[in-house]
Amino acid sequence: MTRVLVVNHDIDLADEEVDSLRRRGYDVRECLGPIGAHCPILAGRPCTLADEADVLVYDAWVTGEPDGAQRLIEGLRDIHPDVPVVLTASGIEPEWIETIGEHRVTPLVGTPTGPRLAAAIEDAIARTRAFREAAAD
Repeated sequence: MTRVLVVNHDIDLADEEVDSLRRRGYDVRECLGPIGAHCPILAGRPCTLADEADVLVYDAWVTGEPDGAQRLIEGLRDIHPDVPVVLTASGIEPEWIETIGEHRVTPLVGTPTGPRLAAAIEDAIARTRAFREAAAD
């Protein structure tokens, strides 16, 4: 069973995402991110919840500040480089998103419905696997 960590500043939307993913067979944990609690990633330390996940689903606006999400995602990619990241953005995709390379994420712009989330998660896992295999060659 794929372990997913959902991090979203909007508790209602996070609950919907969690419920939708659980109905699809994912093992899901939820975190409010740096708005809800102290974030070890922003302090440059590993996150136990991220470490235990197979894939991370983050809200692009989770920090509540324009540059905070970029710092958070870059920190996640630096500290947990092998854990795929799906970055949800309900409106406009942030300009700083990288889809290849070291700070890569799988963007999901628009409403994060269950089918769209599941597809993005599976895509993120496959892309990370391909990135690892290419790096090993």
